[in-house]
Amino acid sequence: MSHQTGIQAGNDVKEIFASAKTGDQYRAIKIVIEDEQLTLGGTRKASKKWDQEYDSQVLPLLDDDLPCYILYRLDSANNQGYEWIFLVWSPDHSIVRYKMLYAATRATLKKEFGGGHIKDELFANTKDELSLSGYRKYLTSQAAPLPLTAAEEELRQIKLNEVQTDISVDTKQQTLAGVAFPLHGEAVAALERFRDKRINYVQLEVDAQQEIIRLCNTEPTDLKDLPSRIPKDSARYHFFLYKHSHEGDYLESTVFIYSMPGYKCSIRERMLYSSCKNPLVDMVENKLQIEIEKKLEIDNGDELTGDYLYDEVHPKQHAHKQAFAKPKGPAGKRGGRRITRPPAEGEEED
Repeated sequence: MSHQTGIQAGNDVKEIFASAKTGDQYRAIKIVIEDEQLTLGGTRKASKKWDQEYDSQVLPLLDDDLPCYILYRLDSANNQGYEWIFLVWSPDHSIVRYKMLYAATRATLKKEFGGGHIKDELFANTKDELSLSGYRKYLTSQAAPLPLTAAEEELRQIKLNEVQTDISVDTKQQTLAGVAFPLHGEAVAALERFRDKRINYVQLEVDAQQEIIRLCNTEPTDLKDLPSRIPKDSARYHFFLYKHSHEGDYLESTVFIYSMPGYKCSIRERMLYSSCKNPLVDMVENKLQIEIEKKLEIDNGDELTGDYLYDEVHPKQHAHKQAFAKPKGPAGKRGGRRITRPPAEGEEED
């Protein structure tokens, strides 16, 4: 996590941000740090499509030896409005103190503008990296599958050989950690948007032919819509942002759902989805830093009711067993407990 500098946005920046997010007149906004606050360094109006004026709008705003931030508006939109690219310019010839200051204030600017409006974030030391060509190379690299480690690649080959073997009564099953199929770039980007709470639902599928996990669906999904997202004839992985209240607190919990509609799927499909599940969850939790509150396995979307999801995320604590209560004796007063014996021979009874 970057360290915050205490630098905040000036009034001019706040006004421009408010105007830019509600309209389409601005194409580019340059922000600099002056007098220990974020200050407006210039704006550019939109006149053409975003890619037709990208280089002519962005490159002239870059100084050779001074860092800056540039917000560049795309023509696409999400449910919050137009999408923007967040460009961080930190030239090699800049003073180290300036580089550190801009790096440490980067998160503050994103927060001031609103992370939900930012589609891509690009850091660069040279102008070529911030050009339209550089941005497209960045998109290509993001879309590439995540590389596998040597151990993951070896495990993937072993599991594929096992899956492709004919299965019979005499087949000996092997216990393996799973197949680490890589995530397609679009799936990675969707999960990052999910992590940033820009979308609330992601559905993934296993592409057995290409040996990759692909993005299926990112439609905005309420709790009542969730059952309809579960296919009845094929397996899927789902990530759902469960918004609810618990004991007076508003919570947003990430729920991972592995849906497998029983024997309507082939043995190969069932094995692949089962084997890919754990490596996928590990990658999402450890590399993408998405905290999964609850992991579910279902075979029917009808199970996903509000009560069911709530009880799974917040399981009821089992009450302690009540201690056995000794039954009360008969009513009435009794004296203290005494030990009596019959009188010995020669003794008189009291």
